[in-house]
Amino acid sequence: MAVKRPLDDTSHLYLVDGSGYIFRAYHALPPLTRSDGTPVGAVQGFCNMLWKLLEDLKGEDEPTHLAVIFDYSAKTFRNEIYDQYKAHRPEPPEDLVPQFALIREATMAFDLPCIEIEGYEADDIMATYARRAVEAGAKVTLASSDKDLMQLVNGQVTMLDPMKSKRFGPEEVKEKFGVYPDRVIDVQALAGDSVDNVPGVPGIGVKTAAQLIEEYGDLETLLERAGEIKQPKRREKLIENADNARISKRLVTLKDDVEGLPGMEAFGTRDPEAGKLLAFLKSMEFRTLTRRVEEALGAGPADTTGDATAEIDRSKYETVQTIEALEAWIAKAKQARVVAVDTETDALSATRAGLVGVSLAVAPNEACYIPLAHVGGDLADGGGRPQQIDFDDAIGRLKRLLEDEAVLKIGQNFKYDLAVLSRYGIDVRPYDDTMLLSYVQESGLHNHGMDELAEMLLEHRCISFKEVCGTGKSQRSFAQCALAPATEYAAEDADVTLRLHEILKPSLSARKLTQVYETLERPMPGVLAKMELAGIKVDVAQLSRLSSDFAQKMAESEEEAHKLAGTRFNLGSPKQIGEILFGQMELPGGKKTKGGAWSTDASVLEQLAAEGHDLPQALLRWRQFAKLKSTYSDALKEAINPDTGRVHTSFSLAATSTGRLSSSEPNLQNIPIRTEEGRKIREAFIAEEGHVLVAADYSQIELRLLAHIAGIDALKEAFKAGKDIHAMTASEMFGVAMEDMDPATRRKAKAINFGIIYGISAFGLAANLGIGRDEARQYIEAYFEKFPGIQDYMEEMKARCAFSGYVETLFGRRIHIPGIKDKNPSARQFAERQAINAPIQGSAADIIRRAMIRMDEALAEKGLKAKMLLQVHDELVFECPEDEAEDLIPLVQGVMGEAARPALELSVPLDVEAKAAKTWGQAH
Repeated sequence: MAVKRPLDDTSHLYLVDGSGYIFRAYHALPPLTRSDGTPVGAVQGFCNMLWKLLEDLKGEDEPTHLAVIFDYSAKTFRNEIYDQYKAHRPEPPEDLVPQFALIREATMAFDLPCIEIEGYEADDIMATYARRAVEAGAKVTLASSDKDLMQLVNGQVTMLDPMKSKRFGPEEVKEKFGVYPDRVIDVQALAGDSVDNVPGVPGIGVKTAAQLIEEYGDLETLLERAGEIKQPKRREKLIENADNARISKRLVTLKDDVEGLPGMEAFGTRDPEAGKLLAFLKSMEFRTLTRRVEEALGAGPADTTGDATAEIDRSKYETVQTIEALEAWIAKAKQARVVAVDTETDALSATRAGLVGVSLAVAPNEACYIPLAHVGGDLADGGGRPQQIDFDDAIGRLKRLLEDEAVLKIGQNFKYDLAVLSRYGIDVRPYDDTMLLSYVQESGLHNHGMDELAEMLLEHRCISFKEVCGTGKSQRSFAQCALAPATEYAAEDADVTLRLHEILKPSLSARKLTQVYETLERPMPGVLAKMELAGIKVDVAQLSRLSSDFAQKMAESEEEAHKLAGTRFNLGSPKQIGEILFGQMELPGGKKTKGGAWSTDASVLEQLAAEGHDLPQALLRWRQFAKLKSTYSDALKEAINPDTGRVHTSFSLAATSTGRLSSSEPNLQNIPIRTEEGRKIREAFIAEEGHVLVAADYSQIELRLLAHIAGIDALKEAFKAGKDIHAMTASEMFGVAMEDMDPATRRKAKAINFGIIYGISAFGLAANLGIGRDEARQYIEAYFEKFPGIQDYMEEMKARCAFSGYVETLFGRRIHIPGIKDKNPSARQFAERQAINAPIQGSAADIIRRAMIRMDEALAEKGLKAKMLLQVHDELVFECPEDEAEDLIPLVQGVMGEAARPALELSVPLDVEAKAAKTWGQAH
């Protein structure tokens, strides 16, 4: 327990807002579970914050007394004053509730008093202790970010926001509230608090409240003289809400005479008892903090050999420059049965990069770098090349290790390394990917790159590439780097990857996500590496013709825009466009950005175009042709690999929260398919001589999945019967027989069908169809009336997400949506639309992944030479000899159509349309 020590004028009491720490810790960190499945993320954050505070306070301003104060429960004496007090606060998250007791255990493990009392908030307890301490002559620091405590600040009481390391005295309080601490409660009484449901006076914020209190002195005087206020609305509000203001003042005033509290003499500080604290931290499996505490309290350090959180020591890394040394490392890896692998290359594209070296790690701080193609730097012989193992000899020996089925290989974003090594004849297997281990557990919460994961899970900052190779004009290729820094950089990558694996792999089973990782993620790097290496051929002449055509259409649109504007201007300048549209032409709907310029993004122009304004239509056409030219017809020519004569896109596995793939350099996911120009781009993708391209596309897969998930019998029956789903929807909604359906009515139904999947609003549907918002709202209401299960599904997904913070696909993939409880209505509504769409889009992404994973084996069983080249949303593109097309099409349709089974038996069929042609465009 803490030391008993009376308070006097030499004492300094610290009161820690434990409840504030809990919620700050919970929201600051991603979810974390102990190996037994117990959620402990908030406990870890709380312990880290408390330890940091204790360490930071050592020195001149060290506390002599310290206690941690908690709220006892949600109900307090304030609910008797105003029964709606904190009525709108949601229940604490499900995974936080079991952590409350653990956090109190943590406080006691730190040998700190843990104070709470029924009927009062932590702030009231802190107010009472602060008053008593000041009366004893002591200084007081309130460790909290809660603005309500600022009313307690005075010459002897200050506030400390530990996260920002900022202290608040009377002057800092005045800077925040506009008044000194003794008038803070008056300002709060007027402004109210929407979070705590303190009513205040509507329409009066903190700034106005401070001005009024400064002018009238205090709340009661202001209310008595409210009739003197010149502004009519403000005067009326104050008179009408005087009672609310008085009630609010009672609610925000902290009670400083709470009875039944332990005496402060028991708060005397000392170092925590090492055995008790370390036992708790180890039971929670907080390895990094355990090591820190051991070192600080002289209780070790414990043996951290093999500990993923052991401090990284780059001096222990080895540069491997002889066959004997390489064989020794290969033997270590085989003995360990696990090895982290990372490649260093001279380019970012896996299809063009030359292999410069390979790093291996078999345990924390036990890592090496094997240089293979360095051409300069230290240790160079007379020819300017450092000592290295013969390239082919090293590759041969590494091949035996990396293809050894008994040794698990671990990589970070391993697809790149698999593709690079494949070009040297190495087929790496089996493997794990730490990027995907993180992605499958915390998709949507953060990025999954190695540097970010290292900082988050290991609290370690990795060496950056520019620190080793420089930047700008002085940047060298990795092959030109000296071996000493190259070894530190490369071996660290392997070391960190191994450590991340030791942390991330065990938590899969605790979170019940092993099957998701094994069936949807783990096989994908190998599948995509093969596709990227295969590439696809493009017709250079066709691309050149398209570039000329788009340039001509840009010029025509530019001339039209100049004529409509009555002046020449730069169509690529948002500033000039804004000045013409909203300044000169005074078109409606103009909004300025934070920088003061008019907003001219696509949504603004599309809205104006939908309203019939000619100039925005011309601008949109110009932008469309400019994008097609720069992003596709020009870029695709530049992307051709001179060695293969083909374009090799790079697929990203962890770039979207839903499991959808993305592609870059070049991006082939966003080629517009519904426009004539977009189809012309696809015409430029061609098959090799004697071959054809086969495009296989799921038909309306997201609508089918919606019908299944939401249980919409009418839609399910229509899909089973092979009906035109959009015509059927139009018939249901508008009472038109399907045989009499006109294209315009069907188009409306199609827009609603697809819009509903994305949680479309009346505003969005109105823009899509070029109709009024009221009419669009009526369409949506009619849709929900005909298919009530869809609205039930939407509400259920929003509620589920608000409760747990994530939604799930049909296959168990979790998609976290952090903004679901955002205080900003537009941000929250966007998150709700995500919650509606993510299970559908994510399930579609999972299904096509399952098809891709099975495709190689299916092709091999049939003895086909076909190769899978591209995945674009719901479509797969293959290349095969012409005489194989008749066999390939039914095979691909079968694999894709059955991809959900056996894991899932869908209540709707998955139809797959497939066609063979010489070009991608013709295959549609």
